[in-house]
Amino acid sequence: MLVLSRKLKEAIQIGDDIEITILAIDGDQVKLGIQAPRHVDIHRKEIYVAIQTENSEAAKTVSIDGLKGFLKEHPNN
Repeated sequence: MLVLSRKLKEAIQIGDDIEITILAIDGDQVKLGIQAPRHVDIHRKEIYVAIQTENSEAAKTVSIDGLKGFLKEHPNN
């Protein structure tokens, strides 16, 4: 893990397209501004984990026969 220290209004650049700026520091909270392309999904970690868990659970409920039936009904998908 890379650990960096930043002060108010300073930024971190990730690759060519993502910039994270420290917008505010209030006690133990830090407010971040993130500039990234629209196709990059950005979530708080707990939301990301919840999405992954939900997707994993949903994938378990799909049967192969059900998927084959769906594809027969929607051949252009």
